[in-house]
Amino acid sequence: MAKTIDFSKTVYELWKEIPEIIDIMKSLGFDAITNPAMLNTAGRVMTIRKGADMKGIPLDKIKEEFIRQGYTIKE
Repeated sequence: MAKTIDFSKTVYELWKEIPEIIDIMKSLGFDAITNPAMLNTAGRVMTIRKGADMKGIPLDKIKEEFIRQGYTIKE
């Protein structure tokens, strides 16, 4: 079964659907994502794209990692 990740959804929504994204995001430099309080507050409004902008992480790098992990990206 193909795995799809929708970059238009919030991090919280994605975490509820695909819990393993937390480990992928942490490996990319999103350290605070493992904090449950952050997921339940900022994660409800933050998208991967917004987080990438805030952290200065190139979105292409994030996309490449998700593709490497077997995901198809929906934007």
